[in-house]
Amino acid sequence: MEGIAGVELLVILLAIAVVVAIVTARVSSRLPIPYSVALVIAGFVVSLAGPVAHVEVTHELILAVLIPGLVFEAAYKIHLSELRRAFPVVAVLAVPGVAVTAGVVGAVVSAVTGLALPLAFLLGAIVCATDPVAVIAIFKQLRAPASLATVVEAESLLNDGTGVVLFGIALAAVAAPVGIADGLATFAIAVVGSTLLGLVAGAVGARVMRLANDRLVEVMASVVVAYGVYLIAEQIHQSGIIATVVAGIVIGNTGGRWALPEATTQALDTVWEFVAYLLTAVVFLLVGVVITPGDLVVALPVIAVGYLAMTAARAAVVYGVIGIGQRLGPPGVRLSMGYQHVMFWAGLRGAIAVALVLALPPDLPQRHLIAGGVFGIVLVTLLLQGTTTGWVVRRTGVLKPD
Repeated sequence: MEGIAGVELLVILLAIAVVVAIVTARVSSRLPIPYSVALVIAGFVVSLAGPVAHVEVTHELILAVLIPGLVFEAAYKIHLSELRRAFPVVAVLAVPGVAVTAGVVGAVVSAVTGLALPLAFLLGAIVCATDPVAVIAIFKQLRAPASLATVVEAESLLNDGTGVVLFGIALAAVAAPVGIADGLATFAIAVVGSTLLGLVAGAVGARVMRLANDRLVEVMASVVVAYGVYLIAEQIHQSGIIATVVAGIVIGNTGGRWALPEATTQALDTVWEFVAYLLTAVVFLLVGVVITPGDLVVALPVIAVGYLAMTAARAAVVYGVIGIGQRLGPPGVRLSMGYQHVMFWAGLRGAIAVALVLALPPDLPQRHLIAGGVFGIVLVTLLLQGTTTGWVVRRTGVLKPD
């Protein structure tokens, strides 16, 4: 977004987000539409009303402004003790699970629709990561077990990182073939290097926050870490999103919640909750503004095939791969079938997938087809699964105490 038009558009989008939030809250008991879906619909209506502004959404804007804030806020809230208990299961879902989903979607979409395999794999890499924004809100409403919410949110955080790494590899493969060995090496180096960078940045940030003794300075330091570690990681060809997630977990468990005064912790929680809410609203409204009916119509075969392949891959990952995680973890963290049913159905796609597709280079072959496919798949998951997850939670019995 550029010039005065960009500022005007931002104000308009935020005003719409406020109205949509109020309306959605008032009709939620009669019409259970997730807030994110309502935002997309509102943005779509705005786009149909006429061109309100010239919108130029660049790769740097999406990946360096929207994503770091979204993932840092979620990572900051994760309790390390809960993550440690669930980590074996979450790690299996978030690393091999993401790769399986991207591969299955790519292979099936290419075979059925004729889309070139590199482009189909790029589509799979974009939609392979889950987004728990709408689901976590439902969990809070229903008072679902904290352990279930932790597994769902932690999986999403980790697979956001691995999904973005796969996205980078897939995008490179479109321009030039990438061998399996080279791809795996790139993936491993990015994961390990970015994790180490995030640990260092989080430890330094936590130390600075403990020395500051001023909650405004401490909040500002957390913002510097969230966005600074992302930019540094990208400059040295590592994964900014993984580094940001790790730094957020470190600060949330060593510098934010345990070592700082309660007033500072409350300020951090408030600021980052607002930042995440703002960024999520902007992402979903931009979807509605940018997407056109023509994109969805042209991409209908890709949407249908991609969604079915993605759902089948999710079932294989949750019900199949989860068995590996069960054997790796102690009995206390083994997931019941009810938990697995909820995790399968709660695999919505949202802000991260939208941000990645908006960040695609403008000269990418068949960009509109891929964009329409991703937007359509995200909408289907939000409309179909987002509106029925509460029913699944109730029916699976996870609300009953163990």
